[in-house]
Amino acid sequence: MQQKIILSGVQPTGNLHLGNYLGAIRNWVGLQAKNQCYFTVVDLHAITVWQDPKHLQQQTREIAAAFIAAGIDVHQHPVFNQSQVEAHARLAWILSCIARVGWLNRMIQFREKAGKDRENVSVGLLTYPTLMAADILLYQATHVPVGEDQKQHIELTRDIAQKFNNDFGISYFTMPEPMINGPATRVMSLRDGTKKMSKSDPSDYSRINLLDTTDLIQDKIRKAKTDMYPIPDPGILDNNGQFTSDLKDTRPEVVNLLNIYSAVANQPLHLVMNEFAGREFSFFKNRLTDLLVHHLTPIQKKMSDLLNDRNNLDTILRDGVEKARKTANKTLHDVHKIVGFIETGYKNF
Repeated sequence: MQQKIILSGVQPTGNLHLGNYLGAIRNWVGLQAKNQCYFTVVDLHAITVWQDPKHLQQQTREIAAAFIAAGIDVHQHPVFNQSQVEAHARLAWILSCIARVGWLNRMIQFREKAGKDRENVSVGLLTYPTLMAADILLYQATHVPVGEDQKQHIELTRDIAQKFNNDFGISYFTMPEPMINGPATRVMSLRDGTKKMSKSDPSDYSRINLLDTTDLIQDKIRKAKTDMYPIPDPGILDNNGQFTSDLKDTRPEVVNLLNIYSAVANQPLHLVMNEFAGREFSFFKNRLTDLLVHHLTPIQKKMSDLLNDRNNLDTILRDGVEKARKTANKTLHDVHKIVGFIETGYKNF
């Protein structure tokens, strides 16, 4: 089988939480053994809305540290901050001239984030899907791990790549495929099981942050919303061993906590439910807290060590930038030739 090329990124906005880890970062660790991967902190995307500069720097380092602490092999797969690979912004402009305004106006996330005040949002909020397309196409990525809410961006990337290829009569850009992970990776809010766990939720008790203390994790799980009924029997699972839509609708917080336990313990749901069926949630929550603390403590320790040694962490990022530039600049060089630009002084090629 041909090796997959995978591009993955996280915005340095807000604290990394359990949803980011289970839904993305931990899965990336498993992908790196058989694929060529690029892991980026997408700081250019972050500034589509105002960011405090010092906070942005801290968050960028924190996310890079989380990648490494979770098990990303930086010697084999570049970990880098997007803004330092200049080809991302340069290709984004070229692709902005390929993409159509109508395509961008139809993007669901733009409509949701802009709301009714579209005239006052930044231009970057509208056009950032072309930057995302550049992120992907620079590395000729074959697959991009995304959640269901990001599939539309991959479809747009394919549309842009196809139009570029058609416009210039050349089969150059690879058509990337979305890589959707299993159902247990969608981690929901601890306060409302119908909403995705989010950095932007005003309640810190809606999420488990990767750097939360043991006491805080315990408090958040203890106060996590449940209901008055005991944990259900595994007989309610469907033929695929997953929760039915009916249970997701009627007991979303219960479904969420059991999914979290299953994902962290790396156990099928039916085994988890066999263990806890009929038990009170106070008992289950104590066990879930112990599991989370046991799992997250070594990651937190390594993250803290990396963040306390800024020179070492910045060296890792700098090395990742240099590795990423080699591939990205090769693509940009090719695109310049295809488009018709004369290269007279760009030294990074």
